[in-house]
Amino acid sequence: MGTFFSEPGWLCLTVTAVLGGTILCKLKTSPGQVGRKVVCLAGLWGGACLISLSLFWGLVLFSLSYFVMYTYFSGQELLPVDQKAVLITGCDSGFGHGLAKYLDELGFTVFAGVLDEQGSGAEELRRTCSKHLSVLQLNITNTQEIQEAYSKVKEKVQNKGLWAVINNAGVLGLPTDGELIPMTEYKRCMAVNFFGAVEVTKAFLPLLRKSKGRLVNISSMAGGVPMQKMAAYGSSKAALIMFSSILRQELSKWGVKVSVIQPGGFKTNISGTSQMWETLERTVLDNLSPEVQEDYGQDYILSERSLLRLMKTCTDPDISPVLLDVRHAISAQSPFAFYAPGKLSYPWLCFASFSPTGIFDYLSRKIYSYGKKMPRVLSTSNWENEAM
Repeated sequence: MGTFFSEPGWLCLTVTAVLGGTILCKLKTSPGQVGRKVVCLAGLWGGACLISLSLFWGLVLFSLSYFVMYTYFSGQELLPVDQKAVLITGCDSGFGHGLAKYLDELGFTVFAGVLDEQGSGAEELRRTCSKHLSVLQLNITNTQEIQEAYSKVKEKVQNKGLWAVINNAGVLGLPTDGELIPMTEYKRCMAVNFFGAVEVTKAFLPLLRKSKGRLVNISSMAGGVPMQKMAAYGSSKAALIMFSSILRQELSKWGVKVSVIQPGGFKTNISGTSQMWETLERTVLDNLSPEVQEDYGQDYILSERSLLRLMKTCTDPDISPVLLDVRHAISAQSPFAFYAPGKLSYPWLCFASFSPTGIFDYLSRKIYSYGKKMPRVLSTSNWENEAM
């Protein structure tokens, strides 16, 4: 008790309060969700210090931890925009469309790659954005279009180089059991979500190296958390994360910084339209062998559409956390390697990484089986006896 009211004790308490207040002020002005995990970790560390040590030394270590955090956040100051040029893929709708508008408003020179330059999304960008935004026809699975886009960007940026490439374009496919997903869907997800991003990156890296700029790849929480029904999509996004992690190390010698965004559940157009769902369902049914179709049953396969409806109704329509994290990734002096915007994205990623596999699988089964249909054979009462 006497130690706490001694001058060193009061000094440590004062330093902790001042540093803590300064850090909280910095967090309020920092874009996105960059500080939440740091504050949580600092709180746990400080609590452990106070519990395990004497009050005086606990406050000393607690103050030091806040000092380290203060130094860390000093590297999060945002660089001036200064009309830096950025390329974004998949700007027809969703994250890409929102990013193009947002970065244009901030004063960036934006090259908005779209799948259809005559589509409504492209027309809206031309109508609502400034003269610093250019719409580019850019199907990232088309090598010729990638090369043409590169030539146009290089001609415009000239010696300044390209400050950032944001690989956002992606497809979801029909969420269903991995056994039921046709190989064409596996290949389509890999072609767009992985190979397309890799080819765009390789094409534009000379411009990024010239500017010592940023590479930002939009992955997904599904790339780090094993999610049932997402075998094709999740695998392609996991491949993108590994590619990004390796390039982060390789490109550091060039001064290029690489970040991965792993958003949680946000409402975008990636889930597609009812017409697209019907086409995908028919593709699934047409590619199943009679044995597999008999075991699962057509009712089970068609019921998978309910997951897409759930995605449309239960996801967050406010994509601003993603926009803010991307801004931090391309503007901060020391951007993070990974961002997890979304209410449950970061906790789920941590849980999937650190929890025992048995516990994670048990909870996953409980979540995905709630209110869901079972395959036809599994729903029969005598299936287990027949299997034995």
